[in-house]
Amino acid sequence: MIKNFRRIWPLCLSALFGFIIGVFLLTPTLYPNNENIYRILRDKTKVLQQIISYVNHFYFGTVDMEKIMDGAFHGLMEELDPHSVYIPAKEQNNIDELFRGNFQGIGIEFDILNGYITVISPVPDSPSDIVGLMPGDKIIAINSEDAYKITKEEVFKKLRGRKGTAVDVTISRIGSGKPFDVTIIRDDIPIYSVGAATMIDDITGYVSLRRFSATTEKEVSMALDKLNTAGMKRLIFDLRGNSGGYLEQAAAISNQFITTKDTLVFTKGKIRESNQVFIAKPEKGRDGFSLIVLINRGSASASEIVSGAVQDLDRGLVAGETSFGKGLVQRQLPLDSGGAVRVTIARYYTPSGRLIQRPYEDGKNLAYYRELYAVDRESKIDSLKELRPKYKTRAGRTIYGGGGITPDIYIPYRQQFTSETGNILRNPKRPIFNFASEYVSKHKNEFNSFDVFRDSWTVSDRVFKDFLHLLEQDSIEFVEDSLLADLAFIHNQIKGEIAGAAWGKDKSASIRLQMDNQVQESIKHFHEADAFLETLN
Repeated sequence: MIKNFRRIWPLCLSALFGFIIGVFLLTPTLYPNNENIYRILRDKTKVLQQIISYVNHFYFGTVDMEKIMDGAFHGLMEELDPHSVYIPAKEQNNIDELFRGNFQGIGIEFDILNGYITVISPVPDSPSDIVGLMPGDKIIAINSEDAYKITKEEVFKKLRGRKGTAVDVTISRIGSGKPFDVTIIRDDIPIYSVGAATMIDDITGYVSLRRFSATTEKEVSMALDKLNTAGMKRLIFDLRGNSGGYLEQAAAISNQFITTKDTLVFTKGKIRESNQVFIAKPEKGRDGFSLIVLINRGSASASEIVSGAVQDLDRGLVAGETSFGKGLVQRQLPLDSGGAVRVTIARYYTPSGRLIQRPYEDGKNLAYYRELYAVDRESKIDSLKELRPKYKTRAGRTIYGGGGITPDIYIPYRQQFTSETGNILRNPKRPIFNFASEYVSKHKNEFNSFDVFRDSWTVSDRVFKDFLHLLEQDSIEFVEDSLLADLAFIHNQIKGEIAGAAWGKDKSASIRLQMDNQVQESIKHFHEADAFLETLN
């Protein structure tokens, strides 16, 4: 290894120096007002050469040159700001898939349970959905090869593949006799931005958005159409935990709710292309329902653009917790290695002119992120509110800049269960999912109408005892008295999983939201959101 390193490092230096010489040649053009940059690059390059030479000569062990240089690139970007990053080639493909909105494969959400690939849910309209795979199905062989104790990485390699190619899987299904074979033709698999779109009650719609990718505008529009058809009069738009994505998609989603020709968001940067203004197209907006946007400390970037536009333009209420505070815009630039750098090119501003970016110190990223998890974060933010810059909404309400979107209605998240129950929920064997899948397979006649199920079906003592018996069978330790303290919550989780197994993820969400304190508390404030709607009409 040392011999290889000694052979490689001069080549690496030569390539690096070649790059720097190229930068030197372009320096007068790129940086006409910065006379020091040539000297800085020259001096620092000499230092880098010395460091690598010393490491090569003196370091006692083997050296992974790729790891060292990647570390240097990461450090370089971290000195700019917390959101400028270097992305190695091996990570780039996964990121591309996430934001393109699709990949090619068979289309299942899965986990490895008891050594077998277990279908948690087939992706709607995917090849797996078309051939009839069901939650709880176990894939016990792939192309006649035993899949017991397969790793997740191996699953991706074997089940993903080019569109139009076939893969044979052997399925073991609860309630069926012998395993059976299914041939699945791979296809484009959408990665959905919308996590759930459902009705909470007869008039209240709910949409959760996981990310802002290339398909988000289309997905949200379809979700709103679906809920309008179901009789929606008011909407909770859930952006909790949504860390952002494409700026253009954030503006497009904001426009879904704005029916006036207003600025949705604008950006300011050093180069001309970084300065953009996104104006709403009234014909694309919807005002047939009142609106509450739900955020938390994990709502960042594009999520803050949407919640900021809704708040600034008085289209609806923002509820929950103060958002992340990311007001910087990145552009991803490809590298010859297959990797990329994501460089901050501008700041973004809400319609009122608010900069949402939280203060940070260069190179102190750990402190920047740790601040999010402070127990007293909201009280600190509230105590410093008077020191933050103040702005006005269109209706004249006071709002604050300088660090995230401050909700109109503060609703802290309250964990509904004890640590004992949490251990059951987080158990890698997924006992509630397994129990629900088996229950639905054995009691199919109980699940003809979701509305009847939602309003009338309850987890009986017998059903709960059967669940505890499954825990014992799976050797999952529990203290029954501790679980009884969370009985209503556990019943809700079981009922939600059963709804998911019988009718899909949207119906599962409808059940689970009954125990979501932020959602339930938000519903109580729709009379205030209704008032905003009245001013539009």
